[in-house]
Amino acid sequence: MEAVLAHLRGAIERGEYPVGHKLPSESALGKEFEVSRSVVREALRGLQALGLTVSKTGKGTFVTATGPVENPTFGTYSARDLFEVRRHVEIPVAGYAAVRRSTDDLDLLGHLVERMDLETDNTAWVALDSLFHITIAQASGNPVFGKVIEEIRDALARQSSFLNQLGGRRTRSNTEHREIVTAIASGSEADAVAAMTSHLEHVENALTTIVRPGHTTHQNKDD
Repeated sequence: MEAVLAHLRGAIERGEYPVGHKLPSESALGKEFEVSRSVVREALRGLQALGLTVSKTGKGTFVTATGPVENPTFGTYSARDLFEVRRHVEIPVAGYAAVRRSTDDLDLLGHLVERMDLETDNTAWVALDSLFHITIAQASGNPVFGKVIEEIRDALARQSSFLNQLGGRRTRSNTEHREIVTAIASGSEADAVAAMTSHLEHVENALTTIVRPGHTTHQNKDD
């Protein structure tokens, strides 16, 4: 899928498929790349997520831009808005969770990271990812934080799916989630804040790399 997506994205950006042009059908692309239609379908979804194409029912997929949008929209919220809120909410929330979490909170977080490690279905993994971040907010002891994350839950899920599809984030996210849980379990507010900060920076960098290859938002010492 990644190879097909990269080829089609490159062709669009080079002008081989100009704006307004209809892409070949799924079956035609499948034959061209010698892959199944499901693989082609996933690649086409990736192009749409990047803002390069639009799919019209019964008509096909049409090119709408020669380059990806810099600020993709996930549901009703833009990536920029999501990151701004997450930095100002989820980072301090992780710190509060470290000093206020209950044994039940830790058990649930541990259970969630175990399930995410084993999960192979992307849709199920994304649902677990959303629940993971909501559980941390609830572990903060302040119900308002939980409501805030619930409000952006759908957008977070859409963004997570986008990053998994185009950025291969799942394995790295699993590792980062475990580091967050370890920090929260240690009771160290500073460690929990650092772990969540690192996680969100990696997520933001992954999105920036997809939209603007060669650029990163943050430079981490361990990158």
